[in-house]
Amino acid sequence: MAWTFTEVQSVTNDYFATKEAVDIYYKESFFLNYFMDKKMGLFDRPEGGDRIRINLDYDLPPGGFFTKGTALNSDQREIINAAYTQWKHVYGSGTIHMVDEISNNGEMAKVKLILAQAKGAQKKARRLLAENIYNSAADGAEEITGLNAATGTTTTLAYESLSEDTVVSSDGTKPWTGRTTTTAESISLDVIRTMRSTAKINDSAEGKPDVGLTTETLYNVIAGRLQVQQRFTQDTDTVKAGFVNLWFEGMLLAVDDYAGSGNFYALNKNYIGWAIHTDGFFQRFPWVSLIVANQPAKSMKIFWHGNLINSNRKAHIRHSGLTA
Repeated sequence: MAWTFTEVQSVTNDYFATKEAVDIYYKESFFLNYFMDKKMGLFDRPEGGDRIRINLDYDLPPGGFFTKGTALNSDQREIINAAYTQWKHVYGSGTIHMVDEISNNGEMAKVKLILAQAKGAQKKARRLLAENIYNSAADGAEEITGLNAATGTTTTLAYESLSEDTVVSSDGTKPWTGRTTTTAESISLDVIRTMRSTAKINDSAEGKPDVGLTTETLYNVIAGRLQVQQRFTQDTDTVKAGFVNLWFEGMLLAVDDYAGSGNFYALNKNYIGWAIHTDGFFQRFPWVSLIVANQPAKSMKIFWHGNLINSNRKAHIRHSGLTA
């Protein structure tokens, strides 16, 4: 006998009430776990609009030393500008065909099939996000505007609706500059130090990149070269989440194989993160009836609406072409 929607939905609701259902979105990618689950960087929940608005701090108002009689500058200088990024949409789908219902007799078999489809939908949505975090997609592309776009060096290409030449500080510098190093060289501690110095906003503790992401191959080289006392300094919460990491001179280094072979990303968490729609944070839609290949079926969807956001391009840097 075919399952009722009440039965299917009840099993699904019970599953999504568990911690496993929540954690499954963040188990595969360090970036998803750290910046989306733990919300360690920028994290905004806009309610809608044509685009996502990001406030940019790139200049300071007038000021200076003065003595009696000095004319004070009261000009208002625009210190906050806004960047705008497009909404990106992701979905994962689970479907139960009529023949599946017939062949899976018994309550346990039914439950396992429903959960398999629900988990599959979750994993598909997660995989799509994880795979595109590091891409070079332009503003208007369907995919997430990834870290390769954030660190891209094509001065005429718009990123978050702004190109490098459109944001100029009062001193003539261009703070909306993407940073990528393509020098072919071996990964080393000096390479990481140079990247952090290149992308620093200032000399404060929060002024340099504090999160380094790379592949397991390059990470293992770094870990092998650190002193013992450094190697075993780790972020315990990250370890508990199942991700290998270590601390190096105020920087959390972690493995994320989605970073791509030969790549190392040095990010400042104060300027990078996610904007996710208030109604689109892995929103689950209930099972519905549909026809697949002219046969009855039931299907459910998981939707995510948002994008990576970046309030200061100069705060991050990518190094490609690295080897062990």
